[in-house]
Amino acid sequence: QVQLVESGGGLVQAGGSLRLSCAASGRTSSIYKMGWFRQAPGKVREFVGDMYWSAGSTYSVDSVKGRFTISRDNAKNTIYLQMNSLKPEDTAVYYCAATRGGPYTYWGQGTQVTVSS
Repeated sequence: QVQLVESGGGLVQAGGSLRLSCAASGRTSSIYKMGWFRQAPGKVREFVGDMYWSAGSTYSVDSVKGRFTISRDNAKNTIYLQMNSLKPEDTAVYYCAATRGGPYTYWGQGTQVTVSS
């Protein structure tokens, strides 16, 4: 099992920045990939980006590319989502997730990000 705990959400003005953290515990050696997702009110959960845990390579969707950066601290088993130039449409509950391969099966509890205009 893998446990994920997110932190770092909050309220920020448009154009501001936030950094989300996702700390993994448990069988972290089995993690293949970790991802960030978000769900805005009344919308389906959408994929934001991910990182291959071993290689460290990342991918982000076009809507956040150039603004959001995924990084990690191996010693802390933690990945981060640095969000810059935030827009009101980035308002959502943000989730991190992990997979050992295949679908994401481990999810954090989510953290609220609210961007005011």
